[in-house]
Amino acid sequence: QVELVESGGGSVQAGGSLRLSCAASGDTFSTFRNYCMGWFRQAPGKEREALAVIDRGDGMSYTESVKGRFTISRDNAKTILYLQMNSLKPEDTAMYYCAAKENCFVSDLVLIRRSDLFRHWGPGTQVTVSS
Repeated sequence: QVELVESGGGSVQAGGSLRLSCAASGDTFSTFRNYCMGWFRQAPGKEREALAVIDRGDGMSYTESVKGRFTISRDNAKTILYLQMNSLKPEDTAMYYCAAKENCFVSDLVLIRRSDLFRHWGPGTQVTVSS
C-alpha cells in the first residue's frame, strides 16, 4: 500500500515561488523508481487539472498554463516528488495534490491526459497566491 503526503503549500504574493513536496511511504523503497507520478490541482468550483507528470524513465509533461513556470522532479532514493513553482499567479490558487501509479509503463505524454490512471492520491496542500 502506498501513502502520499504533500507539504510545502502556503500563502505567497504574485510573482513568488513555492516548492511542493510529496513523500511516498509504504512498500516504496525498492519500487518508487517504477512509479509514474503527477501533480494536480483543484480550485473551488472547478474541475481537477493535471499540471505535471513524470514517468518511470523521467519523461516529463506539463499542462500549457504552467509550462516554463513549474518544474516536476523526483528523488527516487528519498521517495519524494517535487514541484517547483515560480512566477506564481493568483489563478494558481488551489488545492494541490500528488498522485502515483505503481509499476507504470505509461509515458508522460499519455499520463498528462489520463489522470484516471493514477491509483494513489495524497490529501492535498493548499496554495494561495495574492495579487
